[in-house]
Amino acid sequence: MSIDFFIELDRQLLLFLNGSNSLFVDGIMLTYTSTLTWIPLFAGLIYLIIKNNETMLQIFLIIFATLLCFGVSDLITDGIVKPLVARPRPCSDPFLKYVVDVVDNYRMTDYSFFSAHASNTMSIALFLSLLVKDKLFSVAMIGWSLLNCYTRLYLAMHYPSDIFVGLLCGVGVGMLMYYLFSLVMRKIYARPRFISTHYTKSGYSTSDIDVVLLLIVVSLLYGVIRATLMLV
Repeated sequence: MSIDFFIELDRQLLLFLNGSNSLFVDGIMLTYTSTLTWIPLFAGLIYLIIKNNETMLQIFLIIFATLLCFGVSDLITDGIVKPLVARPRPCSDPFLKYVVDVVDNYRMTDYSFFSAHASNTMSIALFLSLLVKDKLFSVAMIGWSLLNCYTRLYLAMHYPSDIFVGLLCGVGVGMLMYYLFSLVMRKIYARPRFISTHYTKSGYSTSDIDVVLLLIVVSLLYGVIRATLMLV
């Protein structure tokens, strides 16, 4: 199979996933793709980290490692790969820009390959999932990342291959950051193993995790409410 086959497959899959005939869904996707929508989630994650770690050094290292996940993945995508590959976004591609469904004239003219949204969100989601060690929290965080990925396809900001490679990069960065973080923590602090229904194995309170999960739900409901108001 030639490269042209995969390029065409990429385009057809995008057209299948892109857009809809619903202004309501358009509004939801525009809301969910915005970083501002997830500020409550970020605040909840900071709360979770501060509440469940004993020293300022621990708190600083975890927040720094989380920010490093974002910084490294963003540097790889926007700083290195995108300028080198220089692949136009679907909404700006001469072959597709009049075919794809563009929501509310939401277009970006920079490069597409590969997705910083996918890489950034997955690296953070995976790092924190490995840190907290709670199944429901992990599902919610990875689901949050995948939702962000889908909005980029829906809005014709990326091709499916952009998302796939971005997720792979995010997994790699997240795992690397957790490995480095664990090495540092083992040298300065021996964290006990918790055996309790009220705490995860890494010592995070399940009630504090529930706060984060609630904030995700609140953000999702906000998207639905905002999309509804946009129709009025």
